[in-house]
Amino acid sequence: MARVTRSLPMTEPEAEGGSTGMACYAEVLTDDTTWEKHSHPFHELLWNERGASSAVVGSRVWTITPAVGLWMPAGTPHSASAFAGTWLRACFIGSGASTSMSGVPAAVEMTPLLRLLLERLCEDELTPRSRQTTEAMLLDVLTPSPRELIVHAPASALLAPIADAVRQDPADPRSLGDWAAELGVSARTVSRAFIAETGTSFARWVTSVRAQHAVGLLARGWDVEAVARKVGYRSANAFGVAFRRTTGFTPGTFRGQ
Repeated sequence: MARVTRSLPMTEPEAEGGSTGMACYAEVLTDDTTWEKHSHPFHELLWNERGASSAVVGSRVWTITPAVGLWMPAGTPHSASAFAGTWLRACFIGSGASTSMSGVPAAVEMTPLLRLLLERLCEDELTPRSRQTTEAMLLDVLTPSPRELIVHAPASALLAPIADAVRQDPADPRSLGDWAAELGVSARTVSRAFIAETGTSFARWVTSVRAQHAVGLLARGWDVEAVARKVGYRSANAFGVAFRRTTGFTPGTFRGQ
């Protein structure tokens, strides 16, 4: 599959009739696509109608799905990627808009109400007053999601070899003790380093990496059992339990989306 590099619109959304200035974007990708590091002068709400994509902010890799979007504040440098067939959606929001969202990237729960407001916002027939009302309601219902799927990529000389190996092959079976022995340090040293650099334990970090990799495979139509094996689980049941704990969905439900 070819991979292409592109850019999204870089123009500030214009306000109409006293609105906060919002613009809609939608596209079904025909190729695997990457966006090099860039930033926008406007806020973005990113989500997908189908498939999965990822955004990288510093050392953090976020997964974007139909159920969980991503709030990207204006001026935040980020890169992104998505597989062919992904149906991308985005709402560009003027940087002067007042929202309850923080000034850092955050997962957003794509609730039915939020989706309805986004669809209404994309209607060309909206009057300036209706558009202003819809924008205000949309900003009001934006809420962070507890189901964010994010992986912090450690970059220290100690942890980089582990991170590179696991992200390249999520089925890598080496345990914390195995890695410690290979690196010539104690398991406690590796454990403390993971918590310090990623905010989580080695085991939970590996589970998140596997979930992110699985999301991409499921979005491309892979069979659940094949995905389970590819990301290092001995059975589809074990994979299903771990995937649901991390994402809030069963693999079958996510694949169906």
